[in-house]
Amino acid sequence: MSSLAMRPCGDFRTSYKADNTIFETKTIRLMMIAVIAIACGAPLVLDGYFLTLFIQISYLGIAALGLNILVGFTGQISLGHGAFFGFGAFASAWLNTSFQIPVVLCIPLAGFLTMAVGMMFGMPAARIKGLYLAIATLAAQFIIEDFFARADWFSGGSSGSMAAPINLFGFEFDTDQSFYYIALFALVFMYIWGSNLMRSRDGRAFVAVRDHYLSAEIMGVKLNKYRLLSFGISSFYAGIGGALYAHYLGYVSAEGFTILMSIQFLAMVIIGGLGSIKGTLMGVVFMVLLPEMLETVVSLMQYTSWGDIPMVTDGLAYIKEMAIGLVIILFLIFEPEGLAHRWAQIKNYWKFYPFAY
Repeated sequence: MSSLAMRPCGDFRTSYKADNTIFETKTIRLMMIAVIAIACGAPLVLDGYFLTLFIQISYLGIAALGLNILVGFTGQISLGHGAFFGFGAFASAWLNTSFQIPVVLCIPLAGFLTMAVGMMFGMPAARIKGLYLAIATLAAQFIIEDFFARADWFSGGSSGSMAAPINLFGFEFDTDQSFYYIALFALVFMYIWGSNLMRSRDGRAFVAVRDHYLSAEIMGVKLNKYRLLSFGISSFYAGIGGALYAHYLGYVSAEGFTILMSIQFLAMVIIGGLGSIKGTLMGVVFMVLLPEMLETVVSLMQYTSWGDIPMVTDGLAYIKEMAIGLVIILFLIFEPEGLAHRWAQIKNYWKFYPFAY
């Protein structure tokens, strides 16, 4: 993989610490700082539509990174991530309305509550794998969905639950422009934290469990501990993402956290690249922008004499769902390693241009 990096010739690593940095070169670090600085100025030039898309990418990206830590880095599987995302949303709203805890504190508390629920379901799941684990997490999805419908004190039942906007030192983040900065801070913080986690001893244990669990156990890695820990971290990320989702929309309803949302999260990490942090964000961006692009194409078709087909324009919602399924199949066939691998190949091509190898 070192050949795919943007490292200049002669940049040798002489220590383990130097080989374990987040940013491989000073140029990459400066580029990331520049990107964040440009992103801070985005509300000054972008309208509410684009800011809404970015906020959506932020809270979905945080939750999707949690799933990639579980699926891509640890080799587990989960079909209940959408339910954990919803639990975080309801938990933050419940903590704020029932105990009058400030929303700023409710968001991390909701993450820890979701982490506890995730580890509760992860305890039996840590001893199984493969198809059996998939079915166990699918059961978690339906159990939590049923809990949302029955626990009126927690979720508001069929009426849903209101979620107050974030209030910090008397200032309410109740507009797209103001909430954008909360979403940007949360996204950068959680991704840097995730990157550091994967560079730590625990992160390398996750990868060892994924690559060959018997060898990992022989080396002293405790399989059950790290499988359970990955479930907890994955749920924590889902809870944080769900809490941001709740306080951005201001209202949480159980209908949105179905098995379809769990499949969409899986699609994000598969399309982006399993076991890749930047690939996770690529997959989320792709999945958020795909329906928007489809809607734009259909809207443009309506202005043509041959494209104004009622079957297409009226069935746009079904076309979006079919497109998601089709994209997953195409990626599994033609690009199983996801967008992150394609991006690495593009960088490698320009690095060696005009030579093929």
